[in-house]
Amino acid sequence: MDIQIDRDVCKLVHRFTHRLDVHVRRVAEELGITASQVIALRELSEPITARELASRMSCEPSNATFVLDRLEQQGLIQREPHPTDRRAKQIVLTASGQRCRADVIERLSAESPLTRLTADQQESLRNLLQALVDPA
Repeated sequence: MDIQIDRDVCKLVHRFTHRLDVHVRRVAEELGITASQVIALRELSEPITARELASRMSCEPSNATFVLDRLEQQGLIQREPHPTDRRAKQIVLTASGQRCRADVIERLSAESPLTRLTADQQESLRNLLQALVDPA
């Protein structure tokens, strides 16, 4: 591999992730929640466990639990018994949480750095990134 290509790719990926982070933080500020809460709400598309959420958020379960505690205090989620695992709880959005998640999704989509790409380009980017992060 060409060292210059490697350097350029690393720099571009870093700049892109920074733009995404700024975007998420802007949405969080607009909604009066934290960036971690924005990410958690984005990932809560169906009832899941805290461990599953932590995996989707790419963080430690203890960090996800902290975020969930705040969302629960704000009345945005509930912890309910898991239907098949007596030891686990499922995270479920409340009606307020569903409305907040809809706002999150709308705002994340509205001015996302990805909107500069066509739908085909977005899909290609996703596929390329998936090929890079999946084990060979």
